[in-house]
Amino acid sequence: MNRLMALRCFSRFQIFWGASLPIRASMRRIAHTLWIAHTHMMEAWETTPRLAFLSPEPQSGKTRALEVSELLVPNALQNVNMTSAYLFRRIGAEIGLPTLLIDEVDALFNGKSQNMEEIRGLLNAGYRRGAMVGRCVIVGKAVETVESPSFCAVALAGLGWLPDTLMDRSVIIRMRRRGPQEKVESFRHREQRPAGIALQDQLAEWAWPLLDKMKNARPEMPAGIEDRAADCWEPLLAVADAAGGHWPDIARKAAVELVASARDANPSLGILLLEHCRIAFGEADRLATDQLLLRLHDLPESPWRNMKGKPLDDRGLAIRLRRYEIKPKVIRFGQTTARGYLREDFEDVWPRYLPAPSLQDAQHA
Repeated sequence: MNRLMALRCFSRFQIFWGASLPIRASMRRIAHTLWIAHTHMMEAWETTPRLAFLSPEPQSGKTRALEVSELLVPNALQNVNMTSAYLFRRIGAEIGLPTLLIDEVDALFNGKSQNMEEIRGLLNAGYRRGAMVGRCVIVGKAVETVESPSFCAVALAGLGWLPDTLMDRSVIIRMRRRGPQEKVESFRHREQRPAGIALQDQLAEWAWPLLDKMKNARPEMPAGIEDRAADCWEPLLAVADAAGGHWPDIARKAAVELVASARDANPSLGILLLEHCRIAFGEADRLATDQLLLRLHDLPESPWRNMKGKPLDDRGLAIRLRRYEIKPKVIRFGQTTARGYLREDFEDVWPRYLPAPSLQDAQHA
């Protein structure tokens, strides 16, 4: 009976979600459904993934996704502009653990303010149970240290990408504007609220008896879902296994697809340089610095031809590669010597930071 209730709740939520949001990808809808359900079992989890609705342009349904979520999660707290002090106090408040729904997160992380860094630290730390955030507070004339809990469920919406550390802790839902032929029903919060609250109550009723079971759940991970990705998907797959039916299978398909999709996010310049060096080396076992630079500059859509108005030079290349413990050295090339790089110095680094080379990479080499 408990599984039947879950199947009914999840099916109703997918209809509720699909009638309101212009997204065709069913895998994203599945992840959102499982994330909603997992917020009703927060006492059971060691980790809670951040759910990130991201798009390249406005008017892509991100805010609507949060509005739908607000009706279905426990203790929803939707906010656009907040301070770190407010978040610290609200998460630890006696009124209950909130489910944070943060819109316009790109504006929140735009810049290097202390408030932004503190919020980013809280969101990073709070994905794992037991993480505490230290603060100094003034009590009378004395300064005392206070530790505040940071663990809670968080959904985010914004343009572009998140900071790398937060992306790593998130299930990414890529949003886009609906096309001219895609029609959706209008969503009015006041009209949908009764149905949403009723569904929220049903999810809570289903979840409550399963808390002890979920604490001991160790769901089997699909191939390729490991390390931080496994931490993120463990509670969602545990929910799917508890629901039964077709959910264990489709949840794992969603995990594989969304994790692979998240890896396509804009890489850092360092990662991009390693990838382009691998293409530039091809089958060569050594390259002089000037030869490596020439090949980097000639790659299609290469950023190395214009680094703040100047092409990447030997010094810039050395500085960027040094962080990966790759250094230039004097190398013999036939009858002459020149400063350059050995392939063997890259071969330990490439598999650590890059996926296996594609056929397209081999064709560029």
